[in-house]
Amino acid sequence: MPSPREGYVLHSYGPDRYVKHVVASVHTLRRHDPDRPVALFCPEHHRALLERRGLDAHFDVLEDLPREHRSIVGFKHHLHRFKAFERSLFVDADIIWCRNPDPLWRQFSAFPFTATGLQNADHFFGGPKGLGVVVDVLLGRRRRTLRRLGLTQLPRVQAGMIYAQDDACTREVDAAAASFLDRVGKTHFRSRLDEGRSEETCEWSIALAMSKLDLHVFPWLQGRNSPQLDYIDSLTDHDPDFKEVSYRLYTNRFVYSLRGISNTSLRNALLRGAESLPRAGEYMKVTPYALHFGWLHQKETFRDFTERTWGRLAEERTRPRQVTPQNPDSASAE
Repeated sequence: MPSPREGYVLHSYGPDRYVKHVVASVHTLRRHDPDRPVALFCPEHHRALLERRGLDAHFDVLEDLPREHRSIVGFKHHLHRFKAFERSLFVDADIIWCRNPDPLWRQFSAFPFTATGLQNADHFFGGPKGLGVVVDVLLGRRRRTLRRLGLTQLPRVQAGMIYAQDDACTREVDAAAASFLDRVGKTHFRSRLDEGRSEETCEWSIALAMSKLDLHVFPWLQGRNSPQLDYIDSLTDHDPDFKEVSYRLYTNRFVYSLRGISNTSLRNALLRGAESLPRAGEYMKVTPYALHFGWLHQKETFRDFTERTWGRLAEERTRPRQVTPQNPDSASAE
């Protein structure tokens, strides 16, 4: 039996739809891991909704998320405050689990703290997403950032899956990430708030913290051992409830990066073209531990799944239990 010291930690805030995402995600998790406990930190109105629908039983720990932590950096720069288990796996709610995560837990256990990602970030990470990245490259802004901060490497952190085992190490990561975010003006990184986003990102600041503290970044892309892969409709075959999932993972890193193109026709045309080139079009069919719905142009599939799952689970919890009338003859015979 898995140790009860291992458990999953999720959080939610904002409109009610976000706690529905949590319930749908945990529902898929329970297909593959029925034993490890799950903690949810959320505001009172989310908890009240869960209790009204009888769905609070999905969580072994259900605690308040203070107002000051109801943001991306408010939560993920303070993971030490929400480390509900000795070995905690912090996961985002926009994740669907596809297979037994036991092997993943065994791998994570080797590290005091780790997050999924890549050992080397591309130039778009934390920088401009358009042609402005060319200016950054030509002026060497990334190189200057690392030099100013006394670092030699910028990893790519995907903060949808973070593992924390060592309490002191987790506190160090939190403190360093917050410090780097405060120094954004001395870096080449762009604030999401300046791009019109409602929330600041935590990923480049956590990446810098892990680089400073010499912490391992758990490889995001590992073929059949990939902890999570981005859901892309043209790459993923699945039934409506995601009970059977097959993913086409291109082994060429550049070809796989084409998944970010939002226009489906253009994306598929480029992928077909890549398959005609030597080596570039090679791929494997895999089932990742989890599918992550991180791309905005792929969110609708997850929203539909969430609404169906929430409705079905809520109905099952509130539906009156059917009582079969006893046969009068058999009753009298007794």
